Amino acid sequence: KMEEVAILKGSNCRAKGAAPGFKVAVLGASGGIGQPLSLLMKMNPLVSVLHLYDVVNTPGVTADISHMNTGAVVRGFLGQPQLESALTGMDLVIIPAGIPRKPGMTRDDLFNINAGIVRTLCEGIAKCCPNAIVNVISNPVNSTVPIAAEVFKKAGTYDPKRLLGVTTLDVVRANTFVGEVLGLDPRDVNVPVVGGHAGVTILPLLSQVNPPCSFTSEEISYLTSRIQNGGTEVVEAKAGAGSATLSMAYAAAKFADACLRGLRGDAGIVECSYIASQVTELPFFASKVRLGRSGVEEVLPLGPLNEFERAGLEKAKGELAESIHKGVAFANK
Repeated sequence: KMEEVAILKGSNCRAKGAAPGFKVAVLGASGGIGQPLSLLMKMNPLVSVLHLYDVVNTPGVTADISHMNTGAVVRGFLGQPQLESALTGMDLVIIPAGIPRKPGMTRDDLFNINAGIVRTLCEGIAKCCPNAIVNVISNPVNSTVPIAAEVFKKAGTYDPKRLLGVTTLDVVRANTFVGEVLGLDPRDVNVPVVGGHAGVTILPLLSQVNPPCSFTSEEISYLTSRIQNGGTEVVEAKAGAGSATLSMAYAAAKFADACLRGLRGDAGIVECSYIASQVTELPFFASKVRLGRSGVEEVLPLGPLNEFERAGLEKAKGELAESIHKGVAFANK
């Protein structure tokens, strides 16, 4: 009798994943970003195993997503005691965990809560999958990436090429808003966005837009401001019901896919990301990078900046330096 029940429940079924793919973990899979991100990763044919971890609600999210008829085998993990099982053997770990920004909150208000969450998760990564590529989404990214780096340094596992802050949403917004102004399909627009991932640290290089085009000074200040304040635009529109979760999940899935294609060995994968960098005198900076089998294969130079962008860069650097210091200080206290 028991055996029949077990067979009915599928416990004897051998789950067959897609063709050899990659093992991906989403940490914070039940949250506003985590759920749609998990959905999108389940749709990615490069993912063979998908681990969903959170401190609440993962059994339900896992059951739901596991019914999708795509190749990835989905497993759920609930709470701190299961973190290590969730991480063991992973190739890519994506971290959207943390609390979202509410109206009136600055990204720094998030800091103390999210900094502690990222530190704990990264201690698990250092122990269980030290060679994984790590994509950090938890805000404030300008500080949480330096925190992750310090945790990995202490554990002796730090590889700057494998730790990437996800700034793709800034690029996605820039492409969308520039496409609107120019009357172009946003999929055909590519705007490099450098610096960091908050307010004035977000620096769209509109002089380097592809396809090449020129803007009036009004368009430049409108676009720069809208790209920098895109997150606030969504927070205000949601009026207390959250922050950018759906567009963030889309951007994170797009960036994760680029990382997986890099791991697979595809050539010419270039994305913007916030990483340990020598592009400026700051220890971390977002710029174009070429992704490959070891994560960041090459950090690309900023290229020529116009006067407006050079002024923006100085402003960005001032705020970035503080955020980086804040993260390092938190990790070492």
